[in-house]
Amino acid sequence: MIDKQQQSDPAIGARTLAIAEIISVALSCLIAEWVFLSFLSQYRWLVIVPLLLAVSFMVLSHKAYKESLHDLGFRSDNFLSALRLLVVPTLIAVAIIFLVGWYLTGPPSVPRLLRPRLLFLPAWALFQQYALQGYINRRAQTALGTGGGSILLVATVFAILHLPNPVLAALTLFGGLIWAAIYQREANLFALAASHTVASISLAMALPLNVINGLRVGFKYFG
Repeated sequence: MIDKQQQSDPAIGARTLAIAEIISVALSCLIAEWVFLSFLSQYRWLVIVPLLLAVSFMVLSHKAYKESLHDLGFRSDNFLSALRLLVVPTLIAVAIIFLVGWYLTGPPSVPRLLRPRLLFLPAWALFQQYALQGYINRRAQTALGTGGGSILLVATVFAILHLPNPVLAALTLFGGLIWAAIYQREANLFALAASHTVASISLAMALPLNVINGLRVGFKYFG
């Protein structure tokens, strides 16, 4: 007869591996932020090295788990269902951002939208949501199951990646909770990226630069 401990060993191993995978990718991102973008500014293009390693690791992991693009959320069949879940929390977040910005500095700054880097925002939002939900959220569910524990883990990782900027860390914790919860109900990365893009544009327009410190993270936050 196989005892209960032997039966549970594979499950324990799978959970441990999932946590290790999350830590590995998060560390790659932190190295990119705190080392390459902070201390190697003259060679900032080298940031692609840890990012490529992280992406390569994620791709290999997806193959090992036999996860398809459809499984990850690169799909269109549930786009409207996911969008319906996102509309209300996104609008509430945008309203709060604009009200706080108006209170601090007056009407939003439309000229800020002319910054060229904002053109890449939808693609960057999609990539972030892929890494956060399509990878970290799925591994968090393997480790902790669906629900509150895995959702909180995803949001916490997202917030940590935006330290030491306190405003961004708080906002990404809040956003991470909403996006992770909705992903677990309707896994659609395109809808999540749309919500992420709208929220980011609202931040760029409404909040004064001294409050968000130019959206800087890592050692760059300190100057």
